[in-house]
Amino acid sequence: MHTPAELKYTEEHEWVKLEGKEALVGITDYAQGELGDIVFVELPAEGKAVKQGEVFGTIEAVKTVSDLYAPVSGKVIATNKSLTDHPEDINKSPYKDGWMIRITVDNPGEMEKLLNADGYKTHVGAEH
Repeated sequence: MHTPAELKYTEEHEWVKLEGKEALVGITDYAQGELGDIVFVELPAEGKAVKQGEVFGTIEAVKTVSDLYAPVSGKVIATNKSLTDHPEDINKSPYKDGWMIRITVDNPGEMEKLLNADGYKTHVGAEH
């Protein structure tokens, strides 16, 4: 299980990378592995406001459908449109090609409520 140290994580298995006043969001390597083959992802429209801890979309795998939760509050400024035709990119590259949304962050202080890599590994019961 790959868990980059520079990212922050939610207990619901999303990752977030803060880049100035913007954040890139996706699901973790652990989550994509648990879901199995991802066949569809529903993402919010650009311009939509999201709130920390609230559902912003859904992800569908062969065996289940799961909600996606916003790690921070803000406005969606971009979605990964390539996931429409290639949702398997989430399985292949969850931290790079499989990113889901980019948002402008309303309150960077919300990042402090998230888990660091070691905290996330502990949360999922992985070895450090």
